[in-house]
Amino acid sequence: MSSNGKPNPQAPAAAGNGAGGPPKMYQRPIYRPQAPAKRRRGGGGRSCRFSCCCCFFYAVLVVLLLAFLAAVAGGAFYLLYRPHRPAFTLSVARVNKLSLSSSATAPTVTDSIDVTLTAKNPNKKLVYLYDDFTVTAATAANAVPLGEGSVPGFVHEAGNITVIKATVSASALGVDPTTATSDIKKSGEFPITLDLETKAGVKVGGLKTKKIGVQVHCEGIKVAAPAPPPPPPAKKKKGVKLSVADAPSPASVDDAATTPSPPATTTVARVCQVRIRVKIWKWTF
Repeated sequence: MSSNGKPNPQAPAAAGNGAGGPPKMYQRPIYRPQAPAKRRRGGGGRSCRFSCCCCFFYAVLVVLLLAFLAAVAGGAFYLLYRPHRPAFTLSVARVNKLSLSSSATAPTVTDSIDVTLTAKNPNKKLVYLYDDFTVTAATAANAVPLGEGSVPGFVHEAGNITVIKATVSASALGVDPTTATSDIKKSGEFPITLDLETKAGVKVGGLKTKKIGVQVHCEGIKVAAPAPPPPPPAKKKKGVKLSVADAPSPASVDDAATTPSPPATTTVARVCQVRIRVKIWKWTF
């Protein structure tokens, strides 16, 4: 107690101390990891679709840009050079030999046809570069083949006119019996078609383009088989006397015996079609 008779206050007990017990230790709280927050459904699909749409949009944009640049370049090229296709005209078609075997099941044709064409380059600055030509002929009605030939390639200068001569021939070429007998006539005219296949490129100054397929198609051509040879002169009978006036001259006898039949020549002026042949994988257009 104090001097004034009041009791002295007691000091509070130490925290954590029990009545006479040992002091309590501080316990650290246990860490419990939390599961990651779940994303809302559909968010990943939308982002994927958005990226695909962006890729498609940019691809279409690039294609349109390239097409626009190609159109601009093509327009500028056309304005500068005014390109024109070459012109081909068939002038002569002559049958030198024509024979069709009489077999009813497997007929064959043997022939020789000379053709002459004129090629013109109407351009002023463009030069055409031709590879070797493959020349084929067929009947117009049912496309019965009449043989093939070849023409060496050449450089077609600007404004130049070139004469092309070729021989289309066949030797014992098998043909269809039903169409050959109706198309190929041993006397009189019958129509045929002529095709020239090649690859051509264009040269402008020092620049050369890649060569592409070109077909020259000629139709409306009428040819005729050559006339049969004249019969041999009749032999002189023994015991028959001829007067001087009735006897033929030696020159006429020799000419009748040795002069062959002239080939059937057809002079035509057919403008042929020039077609561009583009091959994509297995197809040719």
